[in-house]
Amino acid sequence: MKHLVILLFTLVCFSAKAQEKVFPQDFYGIYKGDLIITNPNGEQTIAMELHLNETDSIGKYQYTLVYIVKDERQEREYTLIEVDASKGLYVVDENNGIILDAQLVDNSLYFMFEVQGNLLTTTERFFDDHMIFEITMTNPEQKKVSATKDENPIEVTSYPIIVVQTAKLVKQ
Repeated sequence: MKHLVILLFTLVCFSAKAQEKVFPQDFYGIYKGDLIITNPNGEQTIAMELHLNETDSIGKYQYTLVYIVKDERQEREYTLIEVDASKGLYVVDENNGIILDAQLVDNSLYFMFEVQGNLLTTTERFFDDHMIFEITMTNPEQKKVSATKDENPIEVTSYPIIVVQTAKLVKQ
């Protein structure tokens, strides 16, 4: 009986390991849906696509964002590059001199960058049949500072979110 339990445990461990997804290979494809942009002035919805595919170069992947505004396709052809896949380190090369660091954790890519005085956080969560794309934006100049009121005060800075972009993109 003891050997049967060990055998079953071993099989379950190998089975669970076999079911783990490999990023980005297990998520290649075209994802489509609507991007909802919310800011203090209201909400706007535009069609969006994300294309993630292999290239001829090892460790480099096609990474294209497409926004469709008033029936006009705006394609942004980037390259996703492995820096150290074992540590989840990637970069997105915008192919114009801009390089964004990205961290992979549990099939989710996280980016944080500043552009034109605004701080943006991007999260892309990949699932079997869809992905969730989200960007939050703040202006660091609108920060709010507060602190604890004890003898060793701890200062905390918070940043109000001024724009949220969210999309559920379905794998085609």
